[in-house]
Amino acid sequence: MIYIIDHQDSFTWNVVHQFSMFDDVYCSNYFEINQKKLEQSDTIVLSPGPGAPKDYPVTSKIYNKYKKKKKIIGICLGYQQILFNEKGKIIEQKNIYHGYQSKVKVTKESKLFLKNKYFNVGRYHSLKLHEPYKSKNIKITMRCAKSNIAMAIEDTKNSIYGFQFHPESFLTERGNVIIKKILSA
Repeated sequence: MIYIIDHQDSFTWNVVHQFSMFDDVYCSNYFEINQKKLEQSDTIVLSPGPGAPKDYPVTSKIYNKYKKKKKIIGICLGYQQILFNEKGKIIEQKNIYHGYQSKVKVTKESKLFLKNKYFNVGRYHSLKLHEPYKSKNIKITMRCAKSNIAMAIEDTKNSIYGFQFHPESFLTERGNVIIKKILSA
C-alpha cells in the first residue's frame, strides 16, 4: 500500500489518481495522519503543497522515522522536504515556475533513467535546492536543461526518490512511466 501525505495541495488528488494505477493508495491530510495505515504502507509519498519544508514538522518526523525502512517519494514540496531533512538548504529562486514546462536532462548519477535523456516536465515552484549540495547517498539525477537547477534526486541505497517537478501533471511527458520505474525499483 502507498500512503500519501496531503500537504493541502490542489494537485494531491492527481497524485493519488496516478499512484492508484500501480497499488492501493491511502491518502490523509497532513493534520490527520493515520498511524496504523502509515505503519502498514510499503511506500510513503510526500505530496506537493504551499509554503516551505520548515512549515511541516510532522512530515519531517515521519521522514526521519521511516527513512531506511520504507520507500519514500517526494514531489515538489515533498522533494524539498527530503532535501531539507538531509541538510539541504531550500531557498527562493530568481524565477517562479507555476504551470511552466521545462526540458530536463537525466544526469550520469541516475540508476533508474537513461543518462543524457531529455524530456519535458511540468513545474510549479518558487523554491529550489541551494547548491553546491553534498550528500553521501543522495544524488542529483535530473537537472533543468536551461538553468541547471536540480530537478530530481535518487538515494537507491535507502529507497528515497524525489522530483522538483510534478510527474502527475499533463505538462510532464511519460509521468506514469517515471512513477512506475520508482515503484519498481
